[in-house]
Amino acid sequence: MTSTRAAQQRHGAVIQPRSRADIHFGDWRAHGLEAGKFFPETQSGLRDPYAPDDTTSATPPPDGKIASAGQEFAAELDEARTDWQKTPVKAGQELEVAWTYHARHPTRRWNYFITRNGWDPNQPLTRAQFDPEPFHQVQNACQPFWSCGDELMPSDPTTHNLPLPRRSGYHVILAVWEVADTGNAFYQVIDTDFS
Repeated sequence: MTSTRAAQQRHGAVIQPRSRADIHFGDWRAHGLEAGKFFPETQSGLRDPYAPDDTTSATPPPDGKIASAGQEFAAELDEARTDWQKTPVKAGQELEVAWTYHARHPTRRWNYFITRNGWDPNQPLTRAQFDPEPFHQVQNACQPFWSCGDELMPSDPTTHNLPLPRRSGYHVILAVWEVADTGNAFYQVIDTDFS
């Protein structure tokens, strides 16, 4: 991969708690996990029902390639393992999640999904492994995006406090940063251990 390609891949990553990509790579690759927006949808060309003037979606990552956002350079993030470094958490606590950016984009929302009770960590991450609705969402209201100026531009870092649902043991949080003026989103997984 050329340095020009690497520079184009730098956009955003979760650094607190450290995402799987940030722990595993610790470089530009953690910021380049980009695929179509509107997870858990599977098709491209969808309009945002909340902001219909936003750019239609590209294709979201396929099942089994959610952690890598379908990026070949990050395929090892999709390995079904129970030994990923985990952040200790408790049900009901507020987990502070911080994103940092190498390239900021007009942002429509951040969605946070979590694996279902009874999910199988020995299987690849699929839509069926996650609750279908985000347990937390932060959405920007200004539209159409081209008239918003800096109002849709995220601060760096961007911090969200997530009230964690009831879970126990190992669970994965999927953090998705959806961009208003492209069809893409950035995907990060956070491995957690609920006590």
